Amino acid sequence: MFCSCPAMTKNMKTIQTITIAILSFFLTRENHAEAPKPNILMICIDDLNDWTGFLGGHPEAVTPHMDALAKRGRIFTNAHCAVPVCSSSRVSVMSGVAATTHGSYELGPKYEELPALTRIPTIQRYFKDHGYYTLAGGKVLHHGFRGRLAGAIDRSLGRKKSPRPRKPMNRPADWSGAWDWGEYPEKDAEMADFQLAKNAAEALQGNFDQPFFMSVGFFRPHVPLFVPPKWFELYDSDKLTLPRIPTSDLDDLPKNFLSINNYAAAPTHAEVVEHGKQRSLTHAYLASISFVDHCVGIVLEALNSSPHADNTLIVLWSDHGFHLGEKQHWAKRTLWEESTRVPLLFAGRGIKPGKACAEPASLIDIYPTLVELCKLPENPHLEGLSIVPQLNNPATPRDRPAITSSYFGNHSVRSRDWRLIVYSDGAEELYNHRNDPDEFHNLAGKPTHKAIRDQLTRWLPKKAAPESKARSERSRSRSPARAK
Repeated sequence: MFCSCPAMTKNMKTIQTITIAILSFFLTRENHAEAPKPNILMICIDDLNDWTGFLGGHPEAVTPHMDALAKRGRIFTNAHCAVPVCSSSRVSVMSGVAATTHGSYELGPKYEELPALTRIPTIQRYFKDHGYYTLAGGKVLHHGFRGRLAGAIDRSLGRKKSPRPRKPMNRPADWSGAWDWGEYPEKDAEMADFQLAKNAAEALQGNFDQPFFMSVGFFRPHVPLFVPPKWFELYDSDKLTLPRIPTSDLDDLPKNFLSINNYAAAPTHAEVVEHGKQRSLTHAYLASISFVDHCVGIVLEALNSSPHADNTLIVLWSDHGFHLGEKQHWAKRTLWEESTRVPLLFAGRGIKPGKACAEPASLIDIYPTLVELCKLPENPHLEGLSIVPQLNNPATPRDRPAITSSYFGNHSVRSRDWRLIVYSDGAEELYNHRNDPDEFHNLAGKPTHKAIRDQLTRWLPKKAAPESKARSERSRSRSPARAK
């Protein structure tokens, strides 16, 4: 006999409701437990331009490990640095703010010496403060995690220098000691980058009680371009493709561009040609890229065989590009494509492989992107813009172009199809990348392009923090022989 008493029916419904709520609570907790925060593996490479297989910057570049990683994730083919010099670029990446805010435009000062960054934690510090175990090794910040920044890193992976030959190998006598290159040393194991890769690989095999944030900073292909012989043997120097360098390329440029782009430590293009070093330098740079690709492969293979393979988010980037004679320039520090464009790719947990994204991106976007992907609280100090929408759909338009600053008062605005350069004295360059990817034809001043010039101009920084360095690198005089 069943009772149909209304009171009992009501009580049963109440019990059912409470039971469902309790079950939902525990199921939700279980689901959360099954989805821990992703680990972060950040790989940063010094002075790497677009000469990789996945970016196609040089047809003979041998970079199988980075290419394989790119196929697993999303690459940004129009990514650019905030500053085209090591120290300032890395300060921008780790702080998530532009040079026009922090005031570092050259090799100094250090992150911890910049008043504008006093209350802005490095990305490592921010993740540590939100439950991550942090590891770092090699060149991540230019000057390392020292002083007040030391506490950002729980475990060091080491930071050594590779050996150099006692005597110059290939550089002319009057060139800077950094600008030397050749087959040295004999074995990979003697190289600091190789040792760093092994240290990172060993660390990845361990277990962690917390999600980890590992930063691995490789030095090559930064000069001097010394790597073991086997990496040179990958290329036939006599058959290497060299960049196109028209003799008239600089004829349509503003008169002051040399004062901006001249850097005393690097050889001039005239010097490289005079000494017949263009081909051997190109060979050494490619050999260095292949060597560092091998080091990247060591780390990635270790990750793939580790307990963390399925729960690690990977981001790979370079601090700026590098000229190998393009625009009759060597090294970096310019506002042209070869100097500002950088490799940038995301792979691993939550990143679906797919088409490359051609929308403009900046390295200062890395910080807010990782914060969003890891579902950390938003850091209100960041000036970058998360590229998660483009990770989900590469066709999603970006709300703004990429801005690069070189020294004080000189800026580049890079949109999807255009680049505008405005120098401190008001001189300008304008390039249509759809028709002129090598930036051979300066369109600035042409009435037919006034509308696009005006559109790009509105993105120029309205205010800029003054140079924090008392003496500009540009002010260091060069001898008449070096200033050709």
